Parts: sequence; structure tokens; C-alpha cells
Amino acid sequence: MGHDLTATHTQLSPIPLHASRGLTLVRGEGSYLWDDKDRRYLDLMTNYGVNLLGHAHPLVTDAIKLQASQLTNAHQSFDTPARQDFLVALGALLPPPLSRISFGNSGAEAIEAALKFARVATGRIGIIATHRAYHGRTFGALSATADAKYRDPFQPMLEGVRHIPFDDLDALDKVLDDSVAAVIVEPIQGEGGVRVPADGYLRGIRDRCDARGILLICDEIQTGFRTGSPFAFTREDIVPDILCLSKSIANGLPIGVTVTTEAVSERVPKGSHGSTFAGNPLVCAAGAVTLRVLADETLHARAAQSGTRFQERIRDLGLPQIREVRGRGVMQAVELKKPATPVIKAMQEAGVLVLPAGGTVIRFLPSILIQDAQIDQGIAALAEALREAG
Repeated sequence: MGHDLTATHTQLSPIPLHASRGLTLVRGEGSYLWDDKDRRYLDLMTNYGVNLLGHAHPLVTDAIKLQASQLTNAHQSFDTPARQDFLVALGALLPPPLSRISFGNSGAEAIEAALKFARVATGRIGIIATHRAYHGRTFGALSATADAKYRDPFQPMLEGVRHIPFDDLDALDKVLDDSVAAVIVEPIQGEGGVRVPADGYLRGIRDRCDARGILLICDEIQTGFRTGSPFAFTREDIVPDILCLSKSIANGLPIGVTVTTEAVSERVPKGSHGSTFAGNPLVCAAGAVTLRVLADETLHARAAQSGTRFQERIRDLGLPQIREVRGRGVMQAVELKKPATPVIKAMQEAGVLVLPAGGTVIRFLPSILIQDAQIDQGIAALAEALREAG
């Protein structure tokens, strides 16, 4: 394959890994985004759940500006006030057994660390994940992710990872043995269609792991701070051995954290994991402010009410194209009896941005600060798109 070495520059373009939405976004404020033609869109997807406080939140913006004027990066071999502030803010929200933290730059990195820590802490290699699970696309996280469209081009996957049906404790019983290091689970599956398990499912996993010396990894990268409480696992009064967080915890800046118990962390060798950019002061400053806003219990109570109201309004539409509405808090899905993509496109044309979560599922991940009138605007756009589609 030849190359033109006389060219004076490269015309660079992205590898086409993502389907284009056909918009060029230039600014955001609250629950709205504007494109390069100055058209406004109601944002009910928040960049796949990242901007939980909406766009350009003034407290977060001020924190970023201040930190950017002081220090943007410092390796974790040095201490920084911004990182310490983040640790205090997150620690105030965590149950006491989760006391040790590893920083990354994304949800996938948080999962990678969790899998590594589980293996080294137990001396075992087996990982149990679930069907429809989505944990990321780096090799370890991809091995725990279930969808063949993500996995097949890159086979073989990480050795020792097995998938079982979600929300099925009998299936879990059949695979737990002395080779298993950890069970990894999303308390509510996100990419898999916003699947909410039956009450008692997480408690059942916790009890089975305890009985066999197996670690429980909770992937709250999407559920964190969205489901009516800071962490979805608290609904069943359990605590995981390892907790993975990302997306919303710095309201748009790249961060991922893996939080463990002391018992796990004390078996992780020094120098066995790390990242140049992780835990940098700029992201930590944004994260600390974001977490302090999210510490307000009234926000989570309101999110729970918004989710209930959303579901009631959708059911009241009585549209035959809708199979089911499900979710919790500001993490909701409407499953259709037909493909979702044409409806999502029609909603975008009407000025409302939503997400797919499988071929027939429309996912709603709005800001926790969204107003009822804005939710109603989104519901109206959905109803109109479904009526037009027939």
C-alpha cells in the first residue's frame, strides 16, 4: 500500500465508529442544547447520562474556571487539594465499608480496575456477568459486556468470563464455584434496555457471594445518582465489595472511580494499576462540586417522583405502539412494538433528543434538575412521533 509522502498536510477525519445524529452542537444550558443553526433541542439523553446536572451548571463551571487557572494536572504520586476535596465529597455519600478508591478516566477504566482487583484479591480468574450487560468496550470490560455486536470483531475475549440470565438467581446458583472471583452486575441494566430486576435480586447475589467467598461488583456507572437515591444498591440494604462509578460524577468531564473495601484494597499490589491523567485536579474540582449538589436528598426524592409521573403519563397515552414503560427515577425506557430508530429521528426533528437501548427501546436519561413541563414536552414529542408513524 503506497503513501503520498509529498503531501503537506493530512486531511483528518474520525474513524466511523458511531452513527451520526446529523447535528453540530455548539452550546448548552440546563436541559437544552443548541446546534450551529441556533436551533434549540430539549436534551433528554444528557450525553448518555453524563450531564446529570444539565449543561453549564454555574457551580460546576465556576469550579472548572478556578481550577483551570491554578493547576490542571498532577500525577497521583503528588497530593492536590482538589483531589482531597473530591474524596471528602464522595466519601460523605458512601457506606463505610467502601473506603478505598482508584481513579480512572471513564466507566470502562473503572470496570477494568474492578476486574483486576477482584482477580488479585481472590486469586481466582472467574467472572460472572449477565446477558444484556453493558460494562464498556476495553478488553476486560468488553469481556463482561454481553452483546455480540461489540464482542465478535475482537474475539477471543478475556478467559474465565461467563454470562447468565439477568434477574435469575437459579441460573447464578448453577455457575458459582471455587473458580469464581466476582459477580459483576448493573443494579438496573442501562444499554440492555433499562431492565429493572425483581426486589430481592441484589440481596440474593450478595448472600450467595458471601457464602462462597466471592466478590460482588456493582456497576453503577449509569444508575449512580439517577434512580431516586445516590446508589441503586442501597434499595436492598446491601454493600458491594467493589463499586464502579463514572458518567455523572463530574457532570461532563471524564472520570471513573473504582471504590473497594479495605479487605480488597489490601491485596492489591502497589504499582499494579495506574493512569497518567486519572484523578487530575481539573476533573476532581468539577466532581467535588457536582457531588455536593447531588448530596441534596430532596433532589433524589424529586427524581423518584419524576420517574413515577413519567410512567403514569406514558401509560395514560394509551398508544397501541407502546409495549411497556419501565425504569426508576430519571432513568426510564419506553419499549415499542416496532423499531425505535424512526421514532427517535422524528423526535429529534421535533426538537427532542433521546436514546436507543436496543432495537425497540427508547431511553430517557434527563437531568435530575429537569422540570415537569420539560418532561411533558418530551412525552408530547414521543406521542406525536408514534401517531405519525402509525
